[in-house]
Amino acid sequence: MTYQAFYRVYRPQSFSEMTGQTHVKQTLQNALLYNKTTHAYLFSGPRGTGKTSAAKIFAKALNCEQSPAAEPCNACASCLSITEGSNTDVIEFDAASNSRVEEMREIIEKVHFAPANARFKIYIIDEVHMLSNSAFNALLKTLEEPPEHAVFILATTEPHKLPLTIISRCQRFDFKRLSQADIVSRMVEVLTDAEIPYNEQVLKIIAQAAAGGMRDALSLLDQVVSFSGEEMTVEDALLVTGSIGQQLFYEIADALLEKEVGIALSLLEKLVQDGKDPVRLAEDFTTFFRDLLVIKTAPDLTDMLELATFEPRFEELAQRVEAAQLYDWISILTQTQQEMRFSNHTKIYMETALLRIVQATPAVVQQASAASPELEGKVARLEQLVLDLQNELKNGAPAQGAPAAEAKRRQRPQSTFKVPVGRIEEVLKNATKTDIQTIKSHWATVLGQLQKSHSALLNEAEPVAASNDAFVLKFKYDIHCQMAADNRSFASTFGQLLQQHTGQAYLPIFVPEASWLKIREEFIRSNGKKSSTEDSQADAPEDHPFPEGQGAEEDPFIAEAERLFGKEFVEVHDE
Repeated sequence: MTYQAFYRVYRPQSFSEMTGQTHVKQTLQNALLYNKTTHAYLFSGPRGTGKTSAAKIFAKALNCEQSPAAEPCNACASCLSITEGSNTDVIEFDAASNSRVEEMREIIEKVHFAPANARFKIYIIDEVHMLSNSAFNALLKTLEEPPEHAVFILATTEPHKLPLTIISRCQRFDFKRLSQADIVSRMVEVLTDAEIPYNEQVLKIIAQAAAGGMRDALSLLDQVVSFSGEEMTVEDALLVTGSIGQQLFYEIADALLEKEVGIALSLLEKLVQDGKDPVRLAEDFTTFFRDLLVIKTAPDLTDMLELATFEPRFEELAQRVEAAQLYDWISILTQTQQEMRFSNHTKIYMETALLRIVQATPAVVQQASAASPELEGKVARLEQLVLDLQNELKNGAPAQGAPAAEAKRRQRPQSTFKVPVGRIEEVLKNATKTDIQTIKSHWATVLGQLQKSHSALLNEAEPVAASNDAFVLKFKYDIHCQMAADNRSFASTFGQLLQQHTGQAYLPIFVPEASWLKIREEFIRSNGKKSSTEDSQADAPEDHPFPEGQGAEEDPFIAEAERLFGKEFVEVHDE
């Protein structure tokens, strides 16, 4: 007979044989017992956690001749045919290789036919996230209104890729990664049934490498058994899984504690040359330091060790290293693992992590704790000083240091922005209402097309005057004006966008609000004097931004309305 892998031979045939996933098994069994099964289920979770096995067991239980029952009998004709894969009423569909809409339509056309021999026609669609959008749309209507005899079980490792319309029509069960203890327990059952001697430390190494997946664990176990021959050894397991032995962990930990950077880097180099993956090494180091932390903080929890074996040297190492050090080491390695995901130079990241660990010394922590009483004294004195100052202010006495603070405020330098007064006056001389209205009409559109960093500068800015080739842009705050003037890319980009919408090239001239008010007032005053002297006010152009009398007296309510809504939308009626 052809040899079959462990994960195929020992696939669970009932809910009781499944490892872990108690929340899934209990819910499905209760639904079977009380005839409360539905038409669509979604099984999601990491690979090798029992999604497909649970789907087949559930299918057998639904069509079992002994139903309703919490477990399939695995003895009737229906159960046996489903186990063998020959039952025509249980259809397994691999969406990874049949993702087109044509295959899905073929299933949908046959779903309305009654089952040949069973109570239900069950469709198990594996890797359902691989279906195309058209295939999902074709499946959607059937999931919404299926025939009474049809049950769909969808399995996926990436549920976030499924349309929400599909997920909402299914009962969802999330399968979790299996614990190391559960994986070891299942491997013991398999090896006992196969009459193969085993070493528990070997099984722990395999379970650690499997990362919560039962299928990965049984596949690695198959490799170790084939590689070892008559007896499995720790060395064989380390070689097959790519892990490292506990002795090397001791040597590297000693080098880190003694700050022997050369020894630590040499050991890492040797491991990499032996074919060890730096990403896997970072994970193993993290787990080993976690085991040290467990024994350091709770010496009785030896059963919780995931990678290390509890022995005198391990206990002695746990006593030597400080808990604060272990926290730092685990934090550094965890951060390194995240960074390795986006780089092809994982060895460099691992070397950097070892250097950071060497530099992280508990002496700094000890010095900080030793200095804490002195710091507490300084804080107490500062608090008393603040309290005294508050009392003086409350009693009407000037607080000590207040004159100096006032003098400092008086000496505070003003804005360094140099206002281009001459250019602004030139714009005012040639300003027209047509130009300013053109700019304002396209203002919101231009702001919407600017980068967020650029448009943020213009939140409190507005155009206030414009000629045929330039316009004055007033800023409420000096700092924003200075930032806009210093940012050359902002001025060029802003000018290009404005030209695209207005068809006219306008050069922006920046000015703070306070400076603008002074320049405008001075311009109106001088322009008014000149007009009265030359007696030419009647000849002033109609579209000039400052017609006769505007600068003489200005109602603040009208000015505020014009500022909020625009001058072209405000009409003043005298009563």
